[in-house]
Amino acid sequence: MRITPKDMLPAMTVNNYGYYGMFRECINLVSVPNLPATVLGTNCYREMFYGCTSLSYVPANLLPATTASYYGYYEMFKGCTSLTSPPNLPATRVNAYCYGHMFQGCTSLTNVPNLPATTLADYCYNSMFQDCTSLTTVPNLPATKLSTRCYREMFYGCTSLTNVPTNLLPATTLATYCYSYMFQGCTSLVNVPNLPATTLANNCYYFMFRGCTSLATVQHILPATSLTTSCYHSMFRGTAIVIAPVLPAIKLANTCYQDMFRDCKSIRWIKALFTTKPSNSYTANWLTASRNNADCTFMKNENATWTDRGVQAIPTKWTVQTCEEDDYSYPNSL
Repeated sequence: MRITPKDMLPAMTVNNYGYYGMFRECINLVSVPNLPATVLGTNCYREMFYGCTSLSYVPANLLPATTASYYGYYEMFKGCTSLTSPPNLPATRVNAYCYGHMFQGCTSLTNVPNLPATTLADYCYNSMFQDCTSLTTVPNLPATKLSTRCYREMFYGCTSLTNVPTNLLPATTLATYCYSYMFQGCTSLVNVPNLPATTLANNCYYFMFRGCTSLATVQHILPATSLTTSCYHSMFRGTAIVIAPVLPAIKLANTCYQDMFRDCKSIRWIKALFTTKPSNSYTANWLTASRNNADCTFMKNENATWTDRGVQAIPTKWTVQTCEEDDYSYPNSL
């Protein structure tokens, strides 16, 4: 199916649900009409080209609006398995769910658009590139004001993604579940961005890098000293890390480190400076399946009085050393 002429949809304002599902599952569709609208209603382009498996190219200037409406682009190109490059997305103002699942399952996608918004909305990028298995790069993400689940599952299952920029996530104040599952299943990822946040929210890093089986080195400090419920829950679960990030927080919160390094069979060194006795909920199973050998080291705050061993705290066979409360250094070698 070919759409001609290109100005088939000339409206400059699209009302609520205007083009919702218009070409859904048109499996022979190879071209798209011009979409010049700059004023968008809710759900206006939702599922418009969903499942158009022959669509391989869209113009860079296809979507010129500078405000992304509520559910505006939701699942717009989901399942377009031949699409290699997305359109530009110049919106500097975003609304809830606007880009949710937009390119999910676009398994040929190799390029990404810039995402210039600095203030985000709930679920705005949720699953945007989920299962884009050819994707090797990520867009700029300059936002410093986050919202609930804004990056949730954004690159989930992007198995060809190997590196991310160190300055990718500059926000210092997080939101509930904001990074949850963001890179889960990125099995080729070998590095993580700097994570400078000092003000956390419940579940903010929940499952962020789970299953990143190529991730071996994370020599970063997680600088927050005030933790929240489940903030790091399962963050590095199932990775190949050897040296854990330094954990400087003195006081713990409910389930804050639960399962954080679970199934990390190669981990050999961790520095955790908390002084309070870890209850079952704080650190439950956080080092389960780690290498319980004498060459593994737990660096403990010299002011800590607790001595717990086992699945809730220090693995039984690890060597324990003490360090000063402000010592955030890493080992010279292992």
